[in-house]
Amino acid sequence: CLQGEVNWHLNTQSERNVKNGAKGYEKAKEIALEYQSIFGDDFYLEIMRHGISDHYFVDDLILKISKETGIKVVATNDTHYLQQKDANAHEAFMCIAMNKLYDDPNRLRHSVHEFYLKSPEQIAKLYADIPQAIEATQEIVDKCNLEIKLGNPTPPNFKFTRQKAQEQNLTLPEPTLEYSLENDKVLFIHECWKGLEKRLEIVEPQKHQEYKERLQVEIDIINNMKFPGYMLIVWDFVIVAKNMGIPVGPGRGSAAGSLVAFSLEITDIDPMPYGLLFERFLNPERVSMPDIDMDFCQSRRGEIIDYVVQQYGRANVAQIITFGKLLAKGVIRDVARVLDMPYAKADAMAKLIPDELGINLKDSYEKEPKIKELCDSDPQAARVWEFALALEGLNRNAGTHAAGVVISNEPLWKKTPLFKPSGLDTLATQYNGKYVEDVDLIKFDFLGLKTLTVIEQANQLIQKRHGKRIDFIRTDVNDKGVYDLIQTGHTIGLFQIESDGMQDLNKRLKPSNFEDIIAVLALYRPGPMESGMLDDFIDRKHGRKEINYFYDEFDEPLRPILEPTYGVIVYQEQVMQIVQTIGGFSLGGADLVRRAMGKKIKEEMDRLKGEFADGGVKKGYQRAHCEELFDLIVKFAGYGFNKSHSAAYALVTFYTSYLKKYYPSEFMAALLTLEKDNTDKVVKYVDEVKRLGLDLFPPDINKSDLVFSAAQIEGKEVVMFGMGAIKGVGDVAINSILHARKEGDFKDLSDFISRIDGSKVNKRVIEALAKSGAFDSFGYSRRSIIEQIELIGETVGKVALAKKMATGSLFGDSQELTTVEVTLEHMSEYSAKELLEFEKSSLGFYVSGHPLDEYKEQIEQISYTLSSQIDELDNGSEALFVGKVETITEKMSKKGNKFGIV
Repeated sequence: CLQGEVNWHLNTQSERNVKNGAKGYEKAKEIALEYQSIFGDDFYLEIMRHGISDHYFVDDLILKISKETGIKVVATNDTHYLQQKDANAHEAFMCIAMNKLYDDPNRLRHSVHEFYLKSPEQIAKLYADIPQAIEATQEIVDKCNLEIKLGNPTPPNFKFTRQKAQEQNLTLPEPTLEYSLENDKVLFIHECWKGLEKRLEIVEPQKHQEYKERLQVEIDIINNMKFPGYMLIVWDFVIVAKNMGIPVGPGRGSAAGSLVAFSLEITDIDPMPYGLLFERFLNPERVSMPDIDMDFCQSRRGEIIDYVVQQYGRANVAQIITFGKLLAKGVIRDVARVLDMPYAKADAMAKLIPDELGINLKDSYEKEPKIKELCDSDPQAARVWEFALALEGLNRNAGTHAAGVVISNEPLWKKTPLFKPSGLDTLATQYNGKYVEDVDLIKFDFLGLKTLTVIEQANQLIQKRHGKRIDFIRTDVNDKGVYDLIQTGHTIGLFQIESDGMQDLNKRLKPSNFEDIIAVLALYRPGPMESGMLDDFIDRKHGRKEINYFYDEFDEPLRPILEPTYGVIVYQEQVMQIVQTIGGFSLGGADLVRRAMGKKIKEEMDRLKGEFADGGVKKGYQRAHCEELFDLIVKFAGYGFNKSHSAAYALVTFYTSYLKKYYPSEFMAALLTLEKDNTDKVVKYVDEVKRLGLDLFPPDINKSDLVFSAAQIEGKEVVMFGMGAIKGVGDVAINSILHARKEGDFKDLSDFISRIDGSKVNKRVIEALAKSGAFDSFGYSRRSIIEQIELIGETVGKVALAKKMATGSLFGDSQELTTVEVTLEHMSEYSAKELLEFEKSSLGFYVSGHPLDEYKEQIEQISYTLSSQIDELDNGSEALFVGKVETITEKMSKKGNKFGIV
């Protein structure tokens, strides 16, 4: 490489090198000897022959140094692309990375097309005069002895076991070791039993023994598989998150089937009442890594990752790299951009690629004849296509996995190369998520879930107003009122069930208990819906179809498994339980059968079917019935969903449903706070507020908080608009106002101006507050404040100056010095339409009314469609919409005809 230190000093042919201090042959020789003294026979001088003039110049000098010093030379070849014909495409690839045009004369470019993978014959010919340089390449290979341990990852240990054990007065078997599996087992067992005792407080006493036996089985499996440290790491950061007030989800994925996870408060769903299986999480008969995905409040998820980095060390924690690839449509657009193809033309070309998952350019060319027509008729398009074919599939850019984090006992660079994402303080592995386990690393997933923020915000509003928080752990998940609400289909704002399709499904299915909600989340997927499973489930629930368990002889064993789903096999766990109950497999073995069903390898399926039937016959069942049942299971297994995940998310659905049923004001306020920057969602939720019979009050300087809040005003349930949602105001200004309001309500405009911090609450903020109606209680019309805003702004500035001067003065910060009286001229109010436009501009929608209110009677006589119902319309159908034309943009067509865009 010409930029290597020795070569750089030798290359005095380069003016830039000389200008920057290149000192020629003697200096290069001195440096080479220095490296030789450090590395001995492992130091070589590199020679490259790519046809670059600087290489020719340096070559002879390198050989001269080698002859004088005895340092061996080694032949190398830069490889940037596979074949020589790809050189131009690689130039385009460089342009994509640098955001340059291919034909830009000033861009970085390769001067030769020699950076491809040459054959041994080509290399031998290139270095025929110095064969020893080629021999040195094999010599280096022989010296290299790198063994990378792949597969069978070692689970991490818990770094703070000794500290936690000391707090609990536990005696450890290896007290001197920071990382110890045996120590982890002791703490893990202690915390599991301690946690179970707490959980059993809400379990019927006659079931306690069953729980204890299940816990012991899980503890033994986890310890035998060497995972107690993993469980303790998750336990620790979940407990810390809860102590920090960061909302944590009740569970996610197969971990919800673990009683250990429930006892450690990693999850909040009891797996026992719902038939959730531990073997779906950890199978003792198939060594695999545990996978606990944790949901945290989306806005605070980063705090938990920061905690983990701080606790385990920056060198021991990393996020996981992801690679954005140049895929079919994307590579067309990227190449077209660097080849300076007009955007409209590039867009049209990219849209010729069929909309199929995983489609590539070769298949697209065969499926869409217009691509060939375009390339044959347009040289620029042909060039784009040629380069795109060469570049398709290459990595375009690096990013980080949205949730994945690895934690290691030792510095990560011993296991994986590392990468520092731009703009982030954390590190990332250079192996993606598919390979981290192979290099002895286990992934932890930290996911963000906005709904958790809504639930926590609603609970805070309930506590503020009613002096209590909802303890969902002790709340009856089969509360009738909650299911009465869900059955109406009015599920807007409810987790996982607010879409139009879900609203319709809940009206049809009419869930009446928690098991039904678990099933709703599992069945609302293309497979079950297209196969008729969903309709079958609904018909059986409502008595329109008979509930049966296949054959009479299976009624007794299968009823406990399938009764919650009316005889329909909905879950993967049910498949496992049937295989265990009828076929005599262990649950671990049943999980292996379930996995095999997903792969559908005929020989394997035939073998398992035989084993299943043999097991059934041993239990006294008819072979033909067993074989037919196996075939049915295989059919259902393709659609089966993980019940553990569905149950955990159904719990979040229940939380939101409970809040909407019993605390609608607080729940809708929390929803509006979360979505305050998304006008479309705010409009939808405001419509729902009105449908619920709640009043939505515009911002009020004395009653509103930063966020939306709930109150009862004059006997009416009210959602108060949060001042933080006013456009152009900002949280800093509102928090400053709320801080001043702690001393009492603002009596009038003068009092407000006298008490606020003018450096944070400026004229622009006051104008936005006035437009929203926040000052309506001060006795001035909005016109009075808005049209005299300059006077108000000057007064705010005077007060700020007075406060500054009063600080440290003889009289101190006295009220007399910093209080002002502002007298505005009273003006008549704006028209109703103007006020509504101010509301729209400052709040994003109309609050106190609508511009079409005066036409309400006429509109009600028309059959029209709401804009919120557009998604429900069939393609090609006609609809009548009623609305207000905001703007008309006049345009001229190519033919010279005038037209407008409404």
